[in-house]
Amino acid sequence: MQSHVAQTSILIVEDDETLQQTLTYNLEQEGYQVLSAVDGQSGLELARTEKPDLIVLDIMLPGLDGLSVCRILRREMEGPIIMLTARSSEVDKIIGLDSGADDYITKPFSLGEFMARVRAALRRKSGSGTVERLESGDLALDLIARKAYQGNQEIGLSHKEFDLLAELMRNKGMVLSRDLLLTKVWGYDYVGESRTVDVHVRWLRGKIEEKPSNPKRITTVRSIGYRFEG
Repeated sequence: MQSHVAQTSILIVEDDETLQQTLTYNLEQEGYQVLSAVDGQSGLELARTEKPDLIVLDIMLPGLDGLSVCRILRREMEGPIIMLTARSSEVDKIIGLDSGADDYITKPFSLGEFMARVRAALRRKSGSGTVERLESGDLALDLIARKAYQGNQEIGLSHKEFDLLAELMRNKGMVLSRDLLLTKVWGYDYVGESRTVDVHVRWLRGKIEEKPSNPKRITTVRSIGYRFEG
């Protein structure tokens, strides 16, 4: 058990018993305290009484559906909410995010991806909410002035290049899919191809990598997306 997360509580609202047990077991192995509910109404009541640090909420629930629960909770609390759903269309994703969710995972998903999303959501929550600077080695981003530096030299980045690099650095070590990067950087209503991400990554590599053809900071995870290695 990892003591640094021992007091962190996570509520899972999921009616699939097998998935509920699998997620609960793996979260508890990491030292999290796990609360569980199998329908929307009991999940809502548990969230209100226990005030968990993170809520994992399935959209398709008996009775009160996950989207309704999310909207209600967003009016009452600010903690991070990760939505789980078997749906994968862009419209469903937009509806989930517009309902107040912080992240969105489409079933089936890997356990590794789930745990990484949980850690990322909790890191954002534990921060002050006003992070001003991101650093990795000699690379630094001033999020207030929107300037990038390598050592003492300022790097000229476009608006989207800056946002893309910031998103990658915030999630250092995590694999971010092209679709997720499109959503986070270009916006939930962006209509375009994932090729856009590839082009901007290539431009970024040309500016921050010692050898852009053999990148060490932004690496490609085949068929999925990219990871910032630091």
